[in-house]
Amino acid sequence: MTAIETVDLRRVYETHSREPNVVALNGLSLSVEDGMVQGLLGPNGAGKATLVKILSTVLLPTSGHASVLGYDVVRQKHEVRPRIGIVFGGDRGLYWRLTGRENLEYWAALYHVPQAETKRRVDSPLERVGLTERADYRVETYSRGMKQRLHLARGLIADARMLFLDEPTTGMNPVAAHEFRDLILELRSQGRTILLTTHDMAEAEALCDAVAFIDRGQVIATETPRSFGALLRGLEAVEFEGARPETLEALQLLPAVSAVSAVSDQTHRVEVHDTAGVEAVLRLLVDHRVTSLRTARPTLEDLYLQLLGGR
Repeated sequence: MTAIETVDLRRVYETHSREPNVVALNGLSLSVEDGMVQGLLGPNGAGKATLVKILSTVLLPTSGHASVLGYDVVRQKHEVRPRIGIVFGGDRGLYWRLTGRENLEYWAALYHVPQAETKRRVDSPLERVGLTERADYRVETYSRGMKQRLHLARGLIADARMLFLDEPTTGMNPVAAHEFRDLILELRSQGRTILLTTHDMAEAEALCDAVAFIDRGQVIATETPRSFGALLRGLEAVEFEGARPETLEALQLLPAVSAVSAVSDQTHRVEVHDTAGVEAVLRLLVDHRVTSLRTARPTLEDLYLQLLGGR
């Protein structure tokens, strides 16, 4: 089953002034299979948040088609809403004068959770996100990371098949972020579909079955971890310290070298077209008696910059 399907989706914000209208989505098409973690990567203003708002029935599209779990997000929004959980993060959607537990009880009522089920449906996500001990404190006393975890607990209240997560680990300390990622993998193993927007490249690499790169309201590439590897092999790099000027000049003459740049006063980075070129770079550096060096594994960020950096 296709969990998310968008075809030629457009969203235009009218300015009602002399300024031109803002095109947030410009014919965006995306397909996400059921039970996978789909990442969305792109610069600020690329259209990621607008896409999530349309899919979660918060915002109407200007034109095009979008469906979630087989239901049209415009004509069948009342079928979509009970089946999705939304984690937008930040301070939106939390009531500071209520306790964490009271916030979740309120959201359970909005999802029409039976009263007999409410306690279990509230206690379980509180425990899963590590907030049981703070459940009866007002949200205004929570740290930013705790608020973010409460957002995630709220997203789990409906026991939704589809979760929309917008920058979910913002404000979390490294331990909490690691535990959160384990939870996402657990939710995926239960057959849930997750749409994740993030600027954290390591997070996208660790969690996503596929990543869609979005810019100017369009999907410009969709890659899987396997294709990441093929693309990233063309972005190999070597970092080294203490090179003499003649060493840098010699590196720039190697056919496989695409760039030589300074990382700091003592450290330089050589970017190589392909894996085979790394061997030639290492051999030259050893011949020039450079003793402090290491290969730098290309990251999803390198791919992101290659696809979007010039835009």
